[in-house]
Amino acid sequence: MHTLNQRTLECIAETIRTGQAHHTVVLNTLIETENQGGSGALRQLERQLSRSADALQTRQHPHTHVARTWLDATRAYLLVNATRKQAV
Repeated sequence: MHTLNQRTLECIAETIRTGQAHHTVVLNTLIETENQGGSGALRQLERQLSRSADALQTRQHPHTHVARTWLDATRAYLLVNATRKQAV
């Protein structure tokens, strides 16, 4: 099993705390995650974000939308990568 980089998790947590996630930060973090752990790390991140977003929603956290943004971006990144690999 792939382990997620602590810096990745801290970056995501900080954006959720502040309620803001700049698109370049999100993209660079996803690229870094893939570079360090491959698509398995991205899928692990997707699962973690899904659980986290659901937990934040349950608690009615004011920045749940940021967690959902990370989740949507991760899913889109995985989809683009899968499409790109099929095209090769």
